[in-house]
Amino acid sequence: MKAICVSASASNQGKTVLTTALLYHFRNSVRPFKMGPDFIDPQFHKIVCQTPSINLDRYMMNKKQLQWLFNHYSDKEVSVCEGVMGFYDGHDKNSSAYDITKLLNIPTIILLDGSGSYITVSAVLKGLKSYKKDNTIKAVVLNKISSQDHYELIKKIIEKDFKDIKVLGWIKSGIESLSDTHLGLDLKDLNKIEKISHEVLEHIDIKKLEKISKIKKKKNIKYPFKKIDKIDKKLALVYDKNFSFLYYDNLQFLKEIFREVVIVDSTKDEIIPENTDVVYICGGYVETDEAYDRVKNSNKFKNSLINHAKDKTIYAECAGLLYLGNKVDEKDMSSLLDVSFVKEKRFQRMGYYFNEDGIKGHAFHYTKPTDENSGFDRLSKSQELIGKFGSWEKNKVFGTFLHCMLRGNIKLIKRRLLA
Repeated sequence: MKAICVSASASNQGKTVLTTALLYHFRNSVRPFKMGPDFIDPQFHKIVCQTPSINLDRYMMNKKQLQWLFNHYSDKEVSVCEGVMGFYDGHDKNSSAYDITKLLNIPTIILLDGSGSYITVSAVLKGLKSYKKDNTIKAVVLNKISSQDHYELIKKIIEKDFKDIKVLGWIKSGIESLSDTHLGLDLKDLNKIEKISHEVLEHIDIKKLEKISKIKKKKNIKYPFKKIDKIDKKLALVYDKNFSFLYYDNLQFLKEIFREVVIVDSTKDEIIPENTDVVYICGGYVETDEAYDRVKNSNKFKNSLINHAKDKTIYAECAGLLYLGNKVDEKDMSSLLDVSFVKEKRFQRMGYYFNEDGIKGHAFHYTKPTDENSGFDRLSKSQELIGKFGSWEKNKVFGTFLHCMLRGNIKLIKRRLLA
């Protein structure tokens, strides 16, 4: 099989641009991956190549579990993995691009900014190469290059300094198709994506890239997760434009273990089916004006959710939690949980956390409860620093700020989804 990781020395160096170009180029035979707990980039990956993107996260999974996950979803000719932040960022949590590519034996392309520099580019590469001797860096692409001569100058220095690094090519500075484009979820114009891909890959040697991306796919990897018996229950997943933060493997796992899984769109005022046993509300956005406008009049949906909550289970993450509360600022929610929230200008949590049950996850939110002492289940970053409350419950209704990967958390499944 072929697999490649796109990484860099930091965020905002062009990883998404190069990944986008490669996903479109290989669109008929590619599986996208995103390293880390990101929800936005995987949605964008899917728009580009029409194939769901898989999160690879070493903090929330152990080594064997991550190896199984990558192997299981590497079902296409090419696997393209977008790194997180800089190549070594997240190493303190064992979840950097360095850690994951080393574990999975994925060759890495480092994207280096060549603007206003030439010899120093090689010095930066030397720092990345020497920081950990067992790294997977096999090639570089030079970004923001002013001309062919500029590229040849840097290439000559890198090839002189490194015998084990392939210089694959360059991306010119000031690409026209990117000048008026916000490279995000609103970019659904495939003609524009095609143009971006062409311009980004114009001076990159794809054949050389494919040659270094060849790896051996491991066979017969034993399933490393605790198995759970099929659950004879129907689950309704609230998954739509507002509540869109869902790890793809979570969706697949829910389909594996529940008798039936149905998707409910709150923004279209769809109702929770009466014969539903469990409701799962994904994270996303409900607190912004734009998002709230999509659901503020979804009364059929809200009433069916309230009716379901009388004696049945609801599990909600982040934006789902907010919707279960009374209000976010002055915006009315469903009032299934007796808590209100306010949106702050600065994020209140960001990064990896674990709860009092030891379940690991990720949180990123700008809202906080109006009563800091309400709720339970503290979310912490370390054993020494006990964090603030992050979950709320009433009867069988439970909401939390923590985003979790479900396949390895049978305790969470049994306690919260089968309540």
